[in-house]
Amino acid sequence: MRSFVMPNLTQAEGHLIGNHTYSHIQLTKKNRKKFKEELVRINEVLEEITGVEVEYVRPPYGSWDKSFEAELNMIPVLWTIDPLDWCSSNVGCITDRIVKKAGENEIILMHDYYDTSVTAALKVVDELLKEGYMFVTAEEILFE
Repeated sequence: MRSFVMPNLTQAEGHLIGNHTYSHIQLTKKNRKKFKEELVRINEVLEEITGVEVEYVRPPYGSWDKSFEAELNMIPVLWTIDPLDWCSSNVGCITDRIVKKAGENEIILMHDYYDTSVTAALKVVDELLKEGYMFVTAEEILFE
């Protein structure tokens, strides 16, 4: 069975909880300290809410410093499919971009801030389930 990851919402449903920074800051050489502080701040908040130490991070814009993995004991989750859903209001276009690129162990970047992205995500799930895909957590892809 083929598998890949879609955005997940709750730990109670078996999903992973991950950090995405406080202000959606893009890591640069000049703001490394602020970026790290935001990760630490959100990790503390998420742990207080969930009771679980946060291990995963989806760094905004895909900008990451490998040294943070050891410093913060965090694992980056990057994506292999970017449908550019944030710049399109065309549900069909977003859906097609994903379905055409879908393959085994893909990780899809989507933004639930946009109604069109949510609608497209639901259509993608339906279509890919029909094609025999299975949806799993990033952890299952990263460590299998």
